[in-house]
Amino acid sequence: MFYESENSLSSDLIKFESNNDFSFPPHLHSSFELIVVTDGKMKITVDKKQYDVTKGNALLIFPNEVHSLETPCHSSHFLCIFSVKLVQAYSHIFNTKRPQNHLFSLDESFVSMLEGLRGSNDLLKIKGVLYFLCSIFNENATYCERHRENDDLLFTIFKFVEANYNKDCSLEALSNETSYHSVYLSRYFKKCTDMTYTDYVNRYRINEAGYILKNTDKTVLQTAYDCGFDSLRSFNRNFKLITGSTPSEYRAKS
Repeated sequence: MFYESENSLSSDLIKFESNNDFSFPPHLHSSFELIVVTDGKMKITVDKKQYDVTKGNALLIFPNEVHSLETPCHSSHFLCIFSVKLVQAYSHIFNTKRPQNHLFSLDESFVSMLEGLRGSNDLLKIKGVLYFLCSIFNENATYCERHRENDDLLFTIFKFVEANYNKDCSLEALSNETSYHSVYLSRYFKKCTDMTYTDYVNRYRINEAGYILKNTDKTVLQTAYDCGFDSLRSFNRNFKLITGSTPSEYRAKS
């Protein structure tokens, strides 16, 4: 699942996740995202800047920043996505500025404090911990002005793929949806993400396929069709290219 469908947090919401060996293609959403690596290493890209995040390090991603996560070998992480409304007093920064460096350190005790918020309905406590988090990050952060180059169009593209990955998701279909020329859309997407639109769609489809293979009994062939591939050969080729495993090998490891 892509975060923006589930976590465009427009209210006082917060979500936690822990995972191993996690990778996720470029995406964005309107919330803050904190990622703490608890073991191994992750490569995290935020607006084209790549960070090698190791155990004990954390990354704070601001709203509407394109980011992706990749595990080259092994990693474990703790993730917290939270609504901007929970830290509204910090808005004078995140509305107009972006950090020059998203990487910082968090004590294990503070990570435990965050994990302790799971299932809590104590809004005062949640806001207190999150403001403390922003304060820790802000203490050593430097900022630059935010350059909004048609953020809405990029968000529209992500939403289009999310809604259409299992059917016609071509540049031509996107062009018809947005009224922008396909050549412009192709160049714009590449400029914003350092990835071609076709590569992005394939990665999205393979990400969805991986979820299906791990969590359902659907055949590889049915999974391929459900994720928008018109042939098993194309599906197998792209799956191996992106994950390093065949669909059957991937399912066997889950």
